[in-house]
Amino acid sequence: MAKWGEGDPRWIVEERPDATNVNNWHWTEKNASQWSKDKIEELLHGLEISDNIGSCIITEIEKMEGEASANNRKAKLIFFFEWNLHLKWTGKVSGTTKGIEGTIIIPNLSDENNADELDINVTTSSTGPDADALKQMMRTVGAKLIKEQLAKYIKSLKEDFTQGMILPKKDAEVNNGEPIKIVKDPGVKVPSSISTPDMKQLQIGVKVEMKSYTCKQNFKCPPVELYNVLTQPELMRAFTCAPAQVNSSVGGRFSLFDGNITGEFVELVPNKKIVQKWRFKTWPEGHHSMVTTELHDEGDSTELSLNQTGIPSIEYDKTLEGWQRYYWEAIKRTFGFGAFLL
Repeated sequence: MAKWGEGDPRWIVEERPDATNVNNWHWTEKNASQWSKDKIEELLHGLEISDNIGSCIITEIEKMEGEASANNRKAKLIFFFEWNLHLKWTGKVSGTTKGIEGTIIIPNLSDENNADELDINVTTSSTGPDADALKQMMRTVGAKLIKEQLAKYIKSLKEDFTQGMILPKKDAEVNNGEPIKIVKDPGVKVPSSISTPDMKQLQIGVKVEMKSYTCKQNFKCPPVELYNVLTQPELMRAFTCAPAQVNSSVGGRFSLFDGNITGEFVELVPNKKIVQKWRFKTWPEGHHSMVTTELHDEGDSTELSLNQTGIPSIEYDKTLEGWQRYYWEAIKRTFGFGAFLL
């Protein structure tokens, strides 16, 4: 318990140069879409690629669809970006005068991929040996250079665009002005082998004993923020540190932790209630538990009540550990929603 007159420092309004977002506690979002378009245009438009085969230049960014944002929660920066790029290029084989044109499609420039994981799809509208030679050059030399340029975009988004998002406290600097980034915790990702030998050996048709689980958790955030964390794919990727496929609509399916957890949304009441069919990959084929999550506004926090029925008893302890470690602790650690001290 805090001493009289002190209080929880996270809630104390300090004297600040801007008097906003004290201690960087609240979730703030900065739209990076237009900045990203300008930066990608700068890095790719006019880019020259050449080797002993010939030379090419990117003449136009024909399409740039997507969005980007940077988010600050409790002095942690979280980045979301997803772009689909269509580029036009033209070039000539060394020693020739005939121009050859083509396109480059990059469908997966996103926060889920590193630059060296990007798909660079090259095509040409011309035919013949010269066109094939230039296309091959663009698939190798060109793809490498384009990935290097887009790596600069990702680095600049995380370092240059976010300047000033993490606000200093009075008479203090925040890590010498450098943004604090989320570091993936190896312990957060669900182990690939989460099953037990006994579950694998269960025979179809054998009756499995079931158990139920209830719990309550307190999160220092409004219900809308917690609801979004539990339903939005970008935020779910952030706290799971793994790919998340989520269709947050009634009847929509979800897949988390590399497919180890899958299910379907049965009922959605925004900011209040989520009902899901939910299963581990290693449970008996076709068996789902039913998970009901309710959010209660406590004024300065949100109480989460969870009820799960239909858990195979042999997996009960592992399931409870999973909720605690990979959901509640991970969410509080990632977004700073940890319960406050009274």
